[in-house]
Amino acid sequence: MAVYKRGDVWWFKFSWKGELIRESTKQGNKRVAEQIESARKTQLAKGEVGIRDKKPVPALARFAEHDFLPFVRSTSAAKPRTVVFYENSVRNLMGYDKLVGLKMDAITSEVIAGFVAKRRDAGMQVSTINRDLATLRRMFHLAQEWERVTSILPKVRMLPGENQRERVLTSDEELRYLDAAVAIGDGSLRAFDRALEGIRATVRGERPIRPADPFLLRDVVTILLDCGLRPEECHRLKWENIRDGAVEIFKGKRKASRRRVPACARSLAVLAMRKATTASEWVFPSTTKSGHIESSTLKKQHRVALAASGVSSFVIYDLRHTCLTRWAKTMDPFTLMKLAGHADLNTTMHYVHLNDDDVRAAMEKAEVAKGGHKTRHNIENAGSGPLAVRPVLN
Repeated sequence: MAVYKRGDVWWFKFSWKGELIRESTKQGNKRVAEQIESARKTQLAKGEVGIRDKKPVPALARFAEHDFLPFVRSTSAAKPRTVVFYENSVRNLMGYDKLVGLKMDAITSEVIAGFVAKRRDAGMQVSTINRDLATLRRMFHLAQEWERVTSILPKVRMLPGENQRERVLTSDEELRYLDAAVAIGDGSLRAFDRALEGIRATVRGERPIRPADPFLLRDVVTILLDCGLRPEECHRLKWENIRDGAVEIFKGKRKASRRRVPACARSLAVLAMRKATTASEWVFPSTTKSGHIESSTLKKQHRVALAASGVSSFVIYDLRHTCLTRWAKTMDPFTLMKLAGHADLNTTMHYVHLNDDDVRAAMEKAEVAKGGHKTRHNIENAGSGPLAVRPVLN
């Protein structure tokens, strides 16, 4: 063994493939130093034939805290909602004891199934569980990409039965819902007027608080139905986004989100009324931390409007589906894609939901375009001509 002592520390020196290797063992014991020298030669021999020492595999909790979440916070710094989403999902995953302490290569499909069963027992919706599973799947992909594991991790499958955003409001449902939204605003103003004449105001001198934005639901719903914006894009609108009769989105989920959407007369009237009654930079200001309304702001009024209007349940995001489906009937696909803020036409097609009446109308137009006649006319005249269909007599 080529070990030698320098001061109180043993060093080793040997030649490997014509190269002098000299390193300190940082040890004062000669036998330990010789063992370290032997280990160093073994390491070099393994590297020569492509054998790498196996790296320790991190536990899921450690990988999430020290690798995954710092990566999300740095890459999505401009998207605080995305960061909050992943932080919540990681918190849910860490709440399952059988999962949190396992090393990543020890996680099996059975363990993941146990997590799903626990979330189901807690009453979680399929969509909520799938968001947690999507986070776990991304953690697995990054762990393999960063070579934190050497084995193939199990495939994380999404649960079937998730509610899809495919609801499209009819014109009658839109009318009834907006009437209910207006009634909510009128009701809050009437309640304020009654409070002004009540005992607290007239006798005790307690002045009631005037409703800050009584017709907020009506205005937001109108903009979403007419402009096809994503709800979060609508929430973040500033008056600088309203230019020359159009709504301009400066940034969004993707690069394609930047777009200009001409507004119809109804939306322009709503925007003009709001502009005349607010000094805020936001079109829809609120007392939230961000200064504008959030997705939770309208939840209570939305539930009340659904109950009062008798309209079947839908989520606010369905208004975007409704708008894009209506536009698709008279707009070419590429214009629709641009106005929707999509980079891929396939994505836009997920927002277009045709019913039987739409299909029949399109088929009628196709018949007229190729020089034929409407379907009803063809059926009425099916009894004449060389290819006529004759009725069968029993």
